[in-house]
Amino acid sequence: MHLYLEATVEALIFCAQEPLSLSEIRACLRESLEREFFTEELLPVLEGLCRKYESAIYPFQVYALAGGYQFLSKPTHHKTIGTLLRQKSKKKLSKAALETLAIIAYRQPITKGEIENIRGVASDYALQKLLDKELIVIKGKAEQAGRPILYGTSAKFMEHFGLASLDDLPQLKDFAEPAPGPMEAVAAP
Repeated sequence: MHLYLEATVEALIFCAQEPLSLSEIRACLRESLEREFFTEELLPVLEGLCRKYESAIYPFQVYALAGGYQFLSKPTHHKTIGTLLRQKSKKKLSKAALETLAIIAYRQPITKGEIENIRGVASDYALQKLLDKELIVIKGKAEQAGRPILYGTSAKFMEHFGLASLDDLPQLKDFAEPAPGPMEAVAAP
């Protein structure tokens, strides 16, 4: 049971995105294993995990912090991990995300349904990517049936594109006539 308990606690800490407290670990174990676990039997398991990952063969460690336990990379790997994270954050937006961003910039505040009506396709993924990159924000809810979410551009969008205000966006009339299709509905209100 000890090895299974250690592996289970290790899995819980591994899956947690923030420090996992002893009481949270106990509650998860109680519900999943249908048995009460006491602090006296869990502390040695947690201390053992902390010692296990101190070894140089592991690139990460179990740290006791903020009243809980969490897996974190060791400082010797921070530079390499930082490089990866910077590279991932610099990835270009897809055509669908750029199209969605343009619609939001010119028609904000706008609902997902209105965006999809203009684009002619689902926009869930593009919206999520734009939210993740903080180029758009939720501006509120529309005063219509179902109260759909309203999207608009963020301060990060303005900074990224070098805009002081939305008035600095190029006028749609400055662009060539688009080919007939769902995008012609993008014209500003």
